[in-house]
Amino acid sequence: MKQSHQTYALQGRSLKIEVFFDFVCPWCLIGKRHLNAAMKQFAEMYADVNLSVTWRSHQLLPDIPSGGVAYQAFYVARLGSAENVAARRAQVKEAGRAAGIDFRFERIDVMPNTAAAHNLIAYAAEHGDEAQQADLIESLFVAYFVEGKDIGDLSVLEQRGLECGLERGSLIEHLEGSNRRTKGVMQPGFRIGGVPLFVFDESSVLSGAASPDALLEAMLQSLRE
Repeated sequence: MKQSHQTYALQGRSLKIEVFFDFVCPWCLIGKRHLNAAMKQFAEMYADVNLSVTWRSHQLLPDIPSGGVAYQAFYVARLGSAENVAARRAQVKEAGRAAGIDFRFERIDVMPNTAAAHNLIAYAAEHGDEAQQADLIESLFVAYFVEGKDIGDLSVLEQRGLECGLERGSLIEHLEGSNRRTKGVMQPGFRIGGVPLFVFDESSVLSGAASPDALLEAMLQSLRE
């Protein structure tokens, strides 16, 4: 992507990106990978700009039971036939390969309720740093879409939290009360038609798994405004 050589008064500037997502949305993992690529390019271009990402939990299927439902049957019912499911997955897998993701839908048994996973992300934001939170989000996406783990299972959440450096005692205490919490699941002050949704400096918005180039351009446009 060719960029203008125009410069901006950037000393002390910051750029805030908010990302609305859900763990059962494969496009959100693709969008996260695209955002990582765009942020890397941006940092190389404008190292003096303070770039931050805030992850906003948005449950697509809040009515799924806490124990989850059968994944394959859920999607056949949702899309109408096994052929429709296969076609949709082929589309996602192709997009995923371009982002370095090998989606393994055949390994997934459970469509989980993601409230506990989102609550864990909120916990990580309070008890860890931004990098730990981003690593945990990535880890849970991979656990679900690549390894076929049930991310509604508290033991899976505990393992992933520990691997990302969260303190064991307080993590276990948090998870034991997780099903009684709703803190991690947020609602924005505007209507969301779907995720992923990227909001730049609370003004410009990109919806869907936008390309790295489109995300980078949105970031640059926010600096110009």
